[in-house]
Amino acid sequence: MSDPAKTRRHAERVRELVASLVREIKDPRLGMVTITDARITGDLREATVYYTVLGDPTEQAATKAALESAKGMLRSRVGHALGLRHSPSLTFVLDNVQDHAKEIDELLAEARLRDQEVQRLAAGKQYAGDPDPYRSDDDEDEDDTERVGAREDQG
Repeated sequence: MSDPAKTRRHAERVRELVASLVREIKDPRLGMVTITDARITGDLREATVYYTVLGDPTEQAATKAALESAKGMLRSRVGHALGLRHSPSLTFVLDNVQDHAKEIDELLAEARLRDQEVQRLAAGKQYAGDPDPYRSDDDEDEDDTERVGAREDQG
């Protein structure tokens, strides 16, 4: 097991290398791809590369096929650039950042609608109890004078 800082540096380097090498791939199936992240195991043998693709699911599938066919070339170039004894095997995973962001936006919009509905229902309503459930300064003065009077009676 290697040092975690060293592993992070290698993962960042893998991300940078794959991002630059993807531009050199001349496969027509390769769409508008962006390398978002890379993770590498502690033994530096396996790297997972996360990517996003602009377009519909057919373009995403075509890009995945293009990356899989170029995996050998990418692995050899990454291994040579890293200078490791063993070149890490590459696994490409589609990163659905746009889908997650869209889902979060929809949930936030739904929450805003619920908040507006609650405010609409609460408009013009009153609390069941007193408007001010806390003691005021006048109440404390009355309690103090009653206690003083009770002490004088005992004394």
